[in-house]
Amino acid sequence: MSKPKVGFYWCASCGGCEESVVDLAEGLLDVVAAVDLVFFPVAMDFKREDVEAMADGEMAVCFVNGAIRSDEQREMAELLRAKSQLLIAYGSCSHQGGIPGLANLYSHESLMKYVYEESPSTVNPEKVRPAPETAVPEGATVTLPELDHEVKCLDQVVDVDYYIPGCAPPVSLLSNAVTAVLEDKLPPKGTVLAPDVALCKECPRIDTKPADISLAELKRPSLAELDPEICLLTQGFLCMGPATRSGCGAVCMAANMPCTGCLGPVSHAKDHGGAFIGALGSILSPENEEEIDALLEQIPDPAGTFYRYGLPASRLFARHNRATT
Repeated sequence: MSKPKVGFYWCASCGGCEESVVDLAEGLLDVVAAVDLVFFPVAMDFKREDVEAMADGEMAVCFVNGAIRSDEQREMAELLRAKSQLLIAYGSCSHQGGIPGLANLYSHESLMKYVYEESPSTVNPEKVRPAPETAVPEGATVTLPELDHEVKCLDQVVDVDYYIPGCAPPVSLLSNAVTAVLEDKLPPKGTVLAPDVALCKECPRIDTKPADISLAELKRPSLAELDPEICLLTQGFLCMGPATRSGCGAVCMAANMPCTGCLGPVSHAKDHGGAFIGALGSILSPENEEEIDALLEQIPDPAGTFYRYGLPASRLFARHNRATT
């Protein structure tokens, strides 16, 4: 009996999802023994042509991490969708847009201008930018992918069967997903393969969280001391745990840092950032407009705080006037 064929691919992301596969440690040997890895270009010498030569649906499952930011990534997503029976969005960037998705706050032109002309580390007096095609002295033409004007989640480009959240996904979620595929015990299509309860439920500090929280001050971890025993939200730190899906073992809180929301929302929340903003608004103690404004000024980057991993998947998607910013 032939082993199921499996692929992994990397779009617009940092590479942490690839490292999470390696984090399976000796468990990776069991996975390799049970499947036939037919596409994993970051780890082995596979080419796009190898996938193009496959029959449609030849791969049992393909894990795609990273947001979709370029024409090449879009083309690969479409190709892998055709060649895979199951396509799994792997990690925050593929699932919700991730940190690359914050680029939707800016126009394509402003991003290119800053990166290639204005950033503090850039020395580019000729203001040269990457071009889709460039003729080189040797007589050949070098081609590069073109950036799209928007960052999208994987399911905004192709049909996705399942989602594994996290930045990077916890090893247990990957291991459980592979096991479910091999044993044909997957839940209904569209399921996020992580517990559908708020992260507070598995936080070791849950017993120190009072039923009613009232915050008169918002603190930043870099500027204030964090008590290692008390609920971080109760202390005034913006911990996204109440609005974030569990499944990571609350590792950030165990390291005495607030949750930043990388596992995304639970299923009943349609907008992750909006869900936390709503929760936050219900526990702020100031009542008059002046005090509320002063408190909100203690959040220096609201978009990066509340939509750090999920702007493209949110109702906002992008900044409406970014064409001129």
